[in-house]
Amino acid sequence: MFLGTHTPRLDEKGRLFLPAKYREELSGGLVITKGQERCLYVFPMAEFQRITEALRAAPVTDRGLRAYSRVFFASASDEKPDKQGRITIPPALRAYAGLKRDCAVIGANTRLEIWDAQAWESYLEAEEPAFAELSQEVMPGIV
Repeated sequence: MFLGTHTPRLDEKGRLFLPAKYREELSGGLVITKGQERCLYVFPMAEFQRITEALRAAPVTDRGLRAYSRVFFASASDEKPDKQGRITIPPALRAYAGLKRDCAVIGANTRLEIWDAQAWESYLEAEEPAFAELSQEVMPGIV
């Protein structure tokens, strides 16, 4: 489970230090791909394989699923952290998420999300006021 917010910086080669507390879990490999709201999703390899199997089992006749799968898989990049815990974010994914230097890496349960730091702050500013109300609609009986 991934939790918390971390604020690493991209270096000039497009590399990012993974939060130290997640390096062991991600040391065997991970997949970075486009996420919603112009962030990047980072999945441990096992979680990405689980998602792949679920999408494989879904009907290809579903237009929305086909469209989602195309973007999701076409933009995916499998990476292995280096000995210092850095991953290289491919240029196309950096451009998609608007990543320049300051980033926010947030825990999102089974994945990490990488955001441009300013985009993350803007997202929080817009979404936090409705947080309490959303819990009633999105998670009835869970929280």
